[in-house]
Amino acid sequence: MQPLPAESFVTGLVLGAGGSKRLGQAKTLLGHVLGVARSAGFDQIIAALGGAADEVQAFVDLAGTDVVVNHAYGSGCSSSIAAALGALDERCEVIVLMLGDQPGVSAATVAALCAGRGDAPLAVCRYEDGRGHPIAFARSVFSELAELHGDRGVWRLLDRRSSDVAEVAIEGPVPRDVDTPEDYRAVLAEAGAGVSTAAGHPEQIHR
Repeated sequence: MQPLPAESFVTGLVLGAGGSKRLGQAKTLLGHVLGVARSAGFDQIIAALGGAADEVQAFVDLAGTDVVVNHAYGSGCSSSIAAALGALDERCEVIVLMLGDQPGVSAATVAALCAGRGDAPLAVCRYEDGRGHPIAFARSVFSELAELHGDRGVWRLLDRRSSDVAEVAIEGPVPRDVDTPEDYRAVLAEAGAGVSTAAGHPEQIHR
């Protein structure tokens, strides 16, 4: 696997600020994604939590991560990004945004994204059927991240600054977001033993 650029301090930001009170599968997925983040070799990992954060911290292995609790998670995932900016290491030059309910992203994808970004202020994965996470942001756009709103704020930023976005080709379809029990069962079928079912039966979750 290609390592992350040695000259840049890269922070992995994992959004896990779900609002569901029934957290079986949400905790399983978040734990898996954090494991991927650790294997990606980030210099810093931030986990942004929200709903039922105390339960998540009691259940999920958060070793090696800086935890941020976003109490405004109901206003959209942009609020979790803004909350996490306060926990950034001062040396951070690049943020790689990952979703805590998207277990199909691999450490190899993260490495390809960072390598393919070059010097672009923003970089997004271009899968065979469209753009998707993870997404990389250079320090020059951190102030704009703090001003985003809603669940689509990141995508609006990419559209607004389209000439500054590097699209990095990644094999395969956009990794599935897990928002329903059906999504969860489909992910398990696709991943085989890659995602543990130790957290229990599929339940409705929300990012």
